[in-house]
Amino acid sequence: MVLVYCELTENRRVADVSLELCTKGHSLAQQLGTTLEALVCGDDLTGIEEQLYPYGVDTVLAVADNRLFPYRTLPHFSVAAGLIEERKPEVVLFGATSVGRDLAPRVSSHLRCGLTADCTSLEIGSHEDKQQGKTFDNILYQIRPAFGGNIIATIVSPEHRPQMATVREGVMKKEVVNAAHKGNRIDIDASRYVRLEDDCVKIISREIEQQKINIKNASIIVSGGYGMGSKENFDMLHQLAQVLGGEVGATRAAVDAGFAEGERQIGQTGVTVRPKLYIACGISGAVQHRAGMDQSAKIISINTDPDAPINAIADYTIVGDVCKVVPMLIESYNNNRK
Repeated sequence: MVLVYCELTENRRVADVSLELCTKGHSLAQQLGTTLEALVCGDDLTGIEEQLYPYGVDTVLAVADNRLFPYRTLPHFSVAAGLIEERKPEVVLFGATSVGRDLAPRVSSHLRCGLTADCTSLEIGSHEDKQQGKTFDNILYQIRPAFGGNIIATIVSPEHRPQMATVREGVMKKEVVNAAHKGNRIDIDASRYVRLEDDCVKIISREIEQQKINIKNASIIVSGGYGMGSKENFDMLHQLAQVLGGEVGATRAAVDAGFAEGERQIGQTGVTVRPKLYIACGISGAVQHRAGMDQSAKIISINTDPDAPINAIADYTIVGDVCKVVPMLIESYNNNRK
């Protein structure tokens, strides 16, 4: 069985990263010939199963209790660890969010099993241990960049269960498997797992700042790298994004140089995006950045270097100075839409 730990948003909806994992979990479960279960913890889980069934979830484990929303580490740890011990899944997936990065290591340590963080791909395959002379079938390949993104590592846990991984938001595609699919819901009493000492932290008040920049859901992204040269030059990217109805993104190098806000960072250490159009301006295309945008439907690269790595994945390449090409694009678009 494959189990996905599902997070809830402030309005009690299943988070996008959890639905992405359910889509991938369904695919993994089919390959393993087993079922997909989703664990949801919160205070009000009315109708929560209807949000999950279309993504291929066969069983929803609903744990409703006032102590489980908003998220606190200890109550969620007790529930997650207890249920995983009971149900003994082959694979457990968490989102690589602030919640998942807090919870998953605690659960894996308690269960004494492996955990691979920030995976960018998950596959099922076999593994041969030449030292022991054994071959393991139906192993989860946990794939992620390593050594600063310079290599792609495939990590396996052949002898320990469950096989656990956290996956970054946006890496997996959120896709309805079957809109008519129906599973079953199991309501679980949180008191079976939550201990008295788990309630030692009280949340008195919460101040939540609204997100001002949302590039994850943008259909058009104009992104700039260190090759833009300055923060002032980044202004033309904002102009291009405005006329196209898109958002502005940036590489880590551009953010570190102060050209753009950290919320705009795309890549291994930023957000992962899948826009319909991605315009890469002055971006060399290091593997760390490509990991966050290579699933874009259409990629246009603007770069003075015809051999830049970004050009290898671009659908169209414009070889030239971004400071000359971008104003021409803005002018051309404005003229053609009149």
